[in-house]
Amino acid sequence: MELSIALNRYDRHVPFFNGTVEPPDGVTLRPYEIGESVPFRDGTDRHPRIIRDLEFDIGEMSFSTFIMAVARDPDLPLVGIPCFPRRFFSPGQIYVNPDAGIAEPGDLTGKRIGVHSFQTTLSVLAKGDLKLDHGVAWEDCSWHCMRGEIIDVDLGDDVEVSQIGTGKDIGVMLMEGEIDALISPQPRQSMLDNPEGYRRLYDDPISGDITYFRKHGFFPIMHIMVMKRDVADARPDLPRAIMDMHERAKSLAYSFYDDSNYALLAWSRNALEEQREVLGADPWTSGFAANKKNVEQFIGYSHDQRLIDAVYPAERLFHHSVLDS
Repeated sequence: MELSIALNRYDRHVPFFNGTVEPPDGVTLRPYEIGESVPFRDGTDRHPRIIRDLEFDIGEMSFSTFIMAVARDPDLPLVGIPCFPRRFFSPGQIYVNPDAGIAEPGDLTGKRIGVHSFQTTLSVLAKGDLKLDHGVAWEDCSWHCMRGEIIDVDLGDDVEVSQIGTGKDIGVMLMEGEIDALISPQPRQSMLDNPEGYRRLYDDPISGDITYFRKHGFFPIMHIMVMKRDVADARPDLPRAIMDMHERAKSLAYSFYDDSNYALLAWSRNALEEQREVLGADPWTSGFAANKKNVEQFIGYSHDQRLIDAVYPAERLFHHSVLDS
């Protein structure tokens, strides 16, 4: 059996690409390095190619979009595997215009906020966290999206959500005051070229992230691994085998940092040691039980933000063979 797997080029995926983790018995695994909004070796648009085109047997998928897809189609031809290769805390990913009068999270109420798309996982997380932890109702803000939605959604006429014009740079919009804040996993290049034109919402974003971790008890999920349902049903051992392969790859990736000069970051080893002290030995935990609270909170956020019609059990996202993990 030859299976394709679409992945981002993270350090924890290097072992997939260089063959230092063995695939399950009887399986030849062909990895593809595919970006989402940025092209990598094997292209871009990973999420729609997985969810719309069913181009790959296994893939790294947007958590939010997968939750929406499962809600819409009980016979969705994809099933989840409880491996989560991308995670972000929301506090450190919010940028503001210095003149927008935003000194703390509560000041975002009623503001114009840019996002990649309304259903982008980080966008959903940040909207949900702001409402839960700071009383900032997403319904009271106006949302400006960089791109269209992968899965269509009707948010109603009582909220303001729009897509920015073609050719407009959302980073420039932030710095020129056309929007007040931006939720993004990294500053736009235009922002990096003009660091005086914006600031982070939190002066000490790491401290904000640590506070979040201590309150909620998890490192929030951004991406989930998925597999074609017919492949998982034909070989029910495969979802767990892919989980095991992912865990071995992650362990190897951690070992890379035993060499203090492995990364371009001069203090990468120090950063890893600090992370372990604050977040524990492995905040990238796989398995259903260990992530159920995180998954349930996100399903609740998706329902509150009108992306799904009803809350449903977290078990529905995953293949039955891994629910005891």
